[in-house]
Amino acid sequence: MQPRPTAGPRAAYLLTGAIIALAAAYLLWIGREPICTCGYVKLWHGQTNSSENSQHISDWYSFSHVIHGFLFYLALRYLTPRLSFGWRLSIATLVEALWEIVENSDAIIERYRAVTISLDYYGDSVLNSVADILAMVLGFWLAARLPVWLTVALAVGFEAMTIWLIRDGLALNVLMLAWPLDAVREWQAAM
Repeated sequence: MQPRPTAGPRAAYLLTGAIIALAAAYLLWIGREPICTCGYVKLWHGQTNSSENSQHISDWYSFSHVIHGFLFYLALRYLTPRLSFGWRLSIATLVEALWEIVENSDAIIERYRAVTISLDYYGDSVLNSVADILAMVLGFWLAARLPVWLTVALAVGFEAMTIWLIRDGLALNVLMLAWPLDAVREWQAAM
């Protein structure tokens, strides 16, 4: 009896690309704007209190998506030790793509607007969602190659930087979505 062939790394990377493409197609299908309605694309948009936030390729929240990659790498390294890097990346990409889909649902958009300082948030452009998924891929890749201490230092640094500069970040975003605090919202609005 011959051993069954296993899918190699190429299949995992093709699946990862397909997940990203399907997420983009779904977001277009549900009516998300392909690019900023302003009509142009910028590499970086640094103004958080703007209708162009989450509409361009990258913004302050891109750092949170890199941290997602760090966290997914850590979790999958321990939860799926026998899987290759490529298959773990596919799983992480699926989770991140599902988050982008959920984050751009009417219910979550309304939740953001109700409990955070993002009063003008109407969802991400498809371009921004794809870039967010790719930021997670970058974080996943970095976490696989950097020493643990450096990955942790980058995560803490990214969080500290965004909290300092825009009074928001991954931890505050999760806190305000799950358990909104008036004191935090007032502090963020005082920017």
